[in-house]
Amino acid sequence: MARDDKRGGGRRNQRDETPEFADRLVAINRVSKTVKGGKRFGFAALVVVGDQKGRVGFGKGKAKEVPEAIRKATEQAKRQMIRVQLREGRTLHHDMEGRHGAGKVVMRTAPEGTGIIAGGPMRAVFEMLGVKDVVSKSIGSQNPYNMIRATMDGLRKESSPRSVAQRRGKKVSDILPRRDEAPAAAPAEAADA
Repeated sequence: MARDDKRGGGRRNQRDETPEFADRLVAINRVSKTVKGGKRFGFAALVVVGDQKGRVGFGKGKAKEVPEAIRKATEQAKRQMIRVQLREGRTLHHDMEGRHGAGKVVMRTAPEGTGIIAGGPMRAVFEMLGVKDVVSKSIGSQNPYNMIRATMDGLRKESSPRSVAQRRGKKVSDILPRRDEAPAAAPAEAADA
């Protein structure tokens, strides 16, 4: 019996050691500095980190070696995480726009089964966030840094019906439209025309 307990405990420890956050390397940039003896290379990494349950962050790191740049970027991303409320744990609550510099992104909610329709850097953010259905478009700058910053700007603007109701001192049912009223009103207007 004692052996079984030890084995079970060992498995639990292995599960605890698995990283809490997933990370995605979005871009890596090599820069060179010409010096007397030749060229010195440096690397800049852009990383997106998330728990795939509503938390996401991004970071950038610079170093002489690629692994060190990625490590620095990952640490910065973990420090700068934000929480985003998801509807049904799979999509956004409402449509929104995000801006940063010349970068502009549009993000829209999507029905179940749509998947992630987004460009490279935006896709990384949505995957690390845990969004399963979203339609998005990047307008303007194609620079991955600006695209990610614009996406994060839009995600910060998102608010759930619960938070809006709490802010206004109302119930969630008072804020959300009733589903049975909307379709019934449309045929009556068509009959008048």
